Amino acid sequence: MLPGFPDAAPLAGLGGGILIGLAAALMLLGAGRIAGVSGIASRALGISDSGMSKSSAWMFIIGLPLGAFIVAVWSGGLDAKFAGTGALIAAGLLVGIGTRLGSGCTSGHGVCGVSRLSQRSVVATVTFMAAGIATVAIMNAMGLEVLQ
Repeated sequence: MLPGFPDAAPLAGLGGGILIGLAAALMLLGAGRIAGVSGIASRALGISDSGMSKSSAWMFIIGLPLGAFIVAVWSGGLDAKFAGTGALIAAGLLVGIGTRLGSGCTSGHGVCGVSRLSQRSVVATVTFMAAGIATVAIMNAMGLEVLQ
C-alpha cells in the first residue's frame, strides 16, 4: 500500500508489467510478430490480411479475457467499476478510431514500439499519455468523478 493511494498495488502492477513484457518479447522472438492487440484483433476479424494466421490471432484474442478470468478466479475475484453502457460504447468507438488513425493501439506503441525505439511509437505514446493526463485534469476541474 502506498501513502495516499490505499488501493495501490505496486507489486501486482510490477508483476503484470513483467508478464506483458515477457509475452511481447516471446511473441517477437518466437513468432517474429509484434504483440499489438489492435493489429491482432483486425487479423482475427478479417480486416487485415497481414500478420499471424487467423486462427492464431483468434487464440490470442480469446486468451486475453480468459487469462483475466483465470486470474480473477484464482485470486478471489475483482472489484471492478465501469462507466455506464453508453460511455463504454462511446469510449470503445473513440479508441477504435484513434487506433486506426494512430496506426496501432497503446499496447502496440507503448510496449512493443517504444521498446524497439520506434520514433512513431514514442510520439504516439507521449500523445496517449498527454491526452489521458489532460482528460483527467479537465474532468477534475469540472468536478466530474473519475473512476478509480
